[in-house]
Amino acid sequence: MLRRAIEDFGASGVFLVRTLRGVVQKPLRARKITLEIYSIGWQSVAIILFTGFFTGMVLGLQGYYTLKRFGADGFLGSLIQKSLLAELAPVLTALLIIGRAGSALCAELGVMRISEQIEALECLAIDVYNFLVSPKLVAALIAIPLLIAVFTVSGILGGYVSGSLILGVSVGDYYHSMRDVTDVATIRMALIKGLVFAVYIVTVCAYKGLYVHQNASAKGRGALALSNATTQAVVIASVGVLILDYLLTAVLI
Repeated sequence: MLRRAIEDFGASGVFLVRTLRGVVQKPLRARKITLEIYSIGWQSVAIILFTGFFTGMVLGLQGYYTLKRFGADGFLGSLIQKSLLAELAPVLTALLIIGRAGSALCAELGVMRISEQIEALECLAIDVYNFLVSPKLVAALIAIPLLIAVFTVSGILGGYVSGSLILGVSVGDYYHSMRDVTDVATIRMALIKGLVFAVYIVTVCAYKGLYVHQNASAKGRGALALSNATTQAVVIASVGVLILDYLLTAVLI
């Protein structure tokens, strides 16, 4: 098992290098990138807005009663904004993208491999990485940071509804305390996390889908192999995001 994990780690590193090379190779797949931005980004906006809003409401509710014990409920806005922008928005956005788009990405490439469409593209001398994987990576690098911003704004609005409209925190205090903790370092941290998570999610999910046939003999064939690969991709990507979040926070804080 350890040997297999090491082999997968090395192979995924080579996979990432080939994908990055495919980004700068011609032709530049502008149309495919646009379609992938729509798939990864726009189709995820609704769930991001919904999750962000209620995450902000929960933060507002919990934060209000915690801060009120110390007479500091006026700092509720800073608590919500800092928690969302530095940690919750990047991590929860990444986990939602894994569940909604990452699993679909893995399944799409896995079906193409099982049905031998990948081999057909290779027979036509088409670079599979440039044609299939690189547009997804570029789209994720554009969409995920934007979705993190949407999540943050939605969460701040949810915190405002919960803290100010329902619990009675002064709107002025909420706004000014939030503004006071907004700095370049926190925004940079959220952006870096978004970019790193985008690269990691696409690498794990696309690698598991594109090379689903390598595990077919050990874990069944066809649909069974694809289901196992998709499950592995979601689990590995989700756990990896949490580990990367800790490492990035430790470096950037």
